[in-house]
Amino acid sequence: MDNPISSLLPEAMHFWQLQGVQLVLLLGIILFFGALGGWLFKKLKIPQVVGYIVIGIVIGSSGFRILEPQVIAALNPISTVSLTLIGFLVGGELKLGTVKKYGKQFVSILIFESITPAIIVGGVITLVVWLFTNDVRYAVSIGVVLGAICAATAPAATTDVLVEYRTRGPLTTTVYGIVAMDDAVALILYTVASTIAASLLGGKVDSFGIQLLVIVRDIFGSVFVGLFFGGLLRVIMHFLPNDDGRILSFSLGALFLCTGVCEALNLDNILSAMSLGFFMVNFSHAKTKSVFNLTSKFTPPVYVLFFVLVGAKLNIWIITPFLGLLAVLYVVGRTFGKTIGSMFGAWLTKAPVTVQKYLPFCLLSQAGVAIGLSIAAGNDFPDSIGPQIMLIITATTFIVQLIGPVCVKSGVTKAGEVGLNVTVEDIRKTAKVKDVMWGNDYICDYNSPTVVNETAMLDSVLDRFSRQHNLNYVVKDDNGKLIGVIVLEHLKEVMQIGEFAFSMLAVDVMDRPVITCSPNDLLPNVYALFDDYDVEAIPIVDEDGKTMGILEHQTVDHYLHARVLELNRKLESLDA
Repeated sequence: MDNPISSLLPEAMHFWQLQGVQLVLLLGIILFFGALGGWLFKKLKIPQVVGYIVIGIVIGSSGFRILEPQVIAALNPISTVSLTLIGFLVGGELKLGTVKKYGKQFVSILIFESITPAIIVGGVITLVVWLFTNDVRYAVSIGVVLGAICAATAPAATTDVLVEYRTRGPLTTTVYGIVAMDDAVALILYTVASTIAASLLGGKVDSFGIQLLVIVRDIFGSVFVGLFFGGLLRVIMHFLPNDDGRILSFSLGALFLCTGVCEALNLDNILSAMSLGFFMVNFSHAKTKSVFNLTSKFTPPVYVLFFVLVGAKLNIWIITPFLGLLAVLYVVGRTFGKTIGSMFGAWLTKAPVTVQKYLPFCLLSQAGVAIGLSIAAGNDFPDSIGPQIMLIITATTFIVQLIGPVCVKSGVTKAGEVGLNVTVEDIRKTAKVKDVMWGNDYICDYNSPTVVNETAMLDSVLDRFSRQHNLNYVVKDDNGKLIGVIVLEHLKEVMQIGEFAFSMLAVDVMDRPVITCSPNDLLPNVYALFDDYDVEAIPIVDEDGKTMGILEHQTVDHYLHARVLELNRKLESLDA
């Protein structure tokens, strides 16, 4: 038998050779204008993923058709890679401690947020179709299949918003858990629904038992493949040096091998990638855990490509008025069902109030699995409900992919979890000199206790050293201009001359400043000055050269760690 991969190579190579230049140009257009759209929407306080999708709609099937369907199909591997990375990073959020703490809550919410919209959408669609067509078999069939499909939630658009707004807290944790598992529920529901529809319409669908066995095989097979490659990676990492580049290369290699095996075996690559991420974060060598941060740094351009292509695939001009009505009912019914189902599941397990109130905002997005199931319905029922279901899911995906990310942002903002998933390094990147505090006092102030006049007696300077935490002070003249720095080590040397030292003034014991900084300087730039000039303190002056205090290395470190502790205390209060 011919090798299936080899048989595809000639055709694929011919296409790429023929279209190579055009494809490179199109990739440039997708990345450039997608990034531009994301940036503009972010400026408008709208999640950037919406901007990516809108750009895709404009240049794709619904707009100027710069991206033709065959080109979009040729770029499908980008979608596979993107979904794999998303699954991997979601798996990395599922730490064993989190699963043990929230497991019962996850299961309760998962069941009700999946089944409730399935019942509501199925019932409403069945009733409306029956009233319009007077065909109860057709109505029930399309209703139950659409009800099953609506259970799925798209992890990509949801998690992209969580990452963009650096969210952390009980709501964020719950969302990661739910989007990681509810696709499996949607697959099971579709198995049940397609069996019912087949019995009513006479479609060529395998029996319920066989379909259920296939679902079990897909779920457990995908998990097994992910865990296998996770275990293999753990063994390899044991013998590798602590090198970020090598760790990233092996990790991505294992991840893409895992995806390739799943594609060859027709398994779920997202679930498999989640399993690999789950294994790495919980059971792998400690040095491999940095791969999650490394991976997240180069995912942005992949996400731009993915979401622009999602928008490009949507064709909004093929919907008839009747199908448009069903699409609207589908969105409304799904939204209402997800809302009451998730709220009831959260209430039942006594989840935090923020989860009960705002989780519904985070479960509206729909994409990959829903579209995949609609294609399955098209194959299973090509002469009856299949084409209509594919059109309805296409139209509703267009709607919820635009409003879903906005709702996610609203939910996590109302829950108070935006900006909490930060580290010392994150705060350091954006903080300025004027932001630094010690206790309740800002260190950058014209009346700072670290500023002494040039005529101050030495005993008053010593008194400041005894009462303040600072080890360095700045000296100003009568006009407030910086003229020097008093360093503790130098002061100790002066004190060795005896009683005469107490007759000296601040101007007599100061050193000339080597370097200065301004209140608006970013901390990364200041840290560079600490290293470049080998100093532990830098005077702060305004644009006119007037003295505003002194910035010490230890003070900055104290401020950064205090901010992280403050955010952690806020998280604990949210969790309570």
